[in-house]
Amino acid sequence: MFVVTIYSCGGTVSGRNYSKKREAILEKLQSTTSHPTAEWIYHELKTDYPKISLATVYRNLNQFRDEGVIFSLGQVLGKERFDATVARHDHFVCETCAAILDIPVTAGSDDLDPKVVSDMNISVSRHHTTYFGECSDCS
Repeated sequence: MFVVTIYSCGGTVSGRNYSKKREAILEKLQSTTSHPTAEWIYHELKTDYPKISLATVYRNLNQFRDEGVIFSLGQVLGKERFDATVARHDHFVCETCAAILDIPVTAGSDDLDPKVVSDMNISVSRHHTTYFGECSDCS
């Protein structure tokens, strides 16, 4: 089961004033499971917000990421991809069509081998696993 963080832009957030564009950016990201790029969000919002810029979309996505409201998957086939689901889960990336699928965390899959932690003398606060291959549509 995934938990989607609902983020309200009412009033001020981290010292920022309310913005309809900021709210629309987050709502657009929360409305899809496709792990979109900033460019996709920009094109989706351009009709309703003709004065929105790609820089505004990037700036707000980066702020949401820094606040822990969204998650960045990093570069996937040359484009940064974003996810509104911040609850622990892994991903599968199709190397043919660039589709990204959520993989739920199963019992025990979140455990890091205690021997690795001990041998490397590390403390792990979180980790993320990404699987690569071909999706069912491409194979």
